[in-house]
Amino acid sequence: MAGGAAVNLTDLADRYGSDKGSTKHRYTELYHMLFQPFRNRSIAFLEMGLQIGGPEHGQSADRKTTDLPSVRMWLDYFPKARIHGLDVSDFSWFAAERFTFHRCDMDRREDIAVAAAEMPALDIIIDDASHASHHQQNAFLELFGKLKPGGLYIIEDLRWQPETYERPGITKTADLFRSFSENRRFEHADPELAGAFNALAEEISGCFLFQVRYARTRRDQVAVIHKR
Repeated sequence: MAGGAAVNLTDLADRYGSDKGSTKHRYTELYHMLFQPFRNRSIAFLEMGLQIGGPEHGQSADRKTTDLPSVRMWLDYFPKARIHGLDVSDFSWFAAERFTFHRCDMDRREDIAVAAAEMPALDIIIDDASHASHHQQNAFLELFGKLKPGGLYIIEDLRWQPETYERPGITKTADLFRSFSENRRFEHADPELAGAFNALAEEISGCFLFQVRYARTRRDQVAVIHKR
């Protein structure tokens, strides 16, 4: 099936058990449209967060991991891509010719910087990790610079933050990118972080927030950022 024009990303998500498909978030309906131009190219792709569970759900970072459903989906959907995966838990046991694993604690920007240094320039980045606001923001500040011009940076589940990680008083990532969408300037409660984000503003050609089913009460919201 790899390389075939009839492949539908939602069908692959459902086959491999990814929650991005029709059984839960339905993000693949958006991604299938966004990713078609990249599909048969030799791209570099990064996903952060490789299996449901982990410290954001009260489990140890050293938990036993059992599968990488989305990675299996990406390997099938992008037949020429090099897929990189990043997670706080260990997935180094997963062997695939076009897959590289990076273990990283996103609580520390310096750890993300070390992982980023091991990666090539990237075409697509998806943050589906802990969903804590500061983790999302740490990752964007360290990884947006790795994104190629014309690349896409996507942050999932903007309306769900884990109590185990979320810091009180921090500007939510959804609000941060909403402020940019409205006036081309990032507004953040921390002036230093606001400055760091605004230093990247000229590299962003566009940003939109996508709400699954247009239902505002749902948590299935993503930010899509396009790099100039």
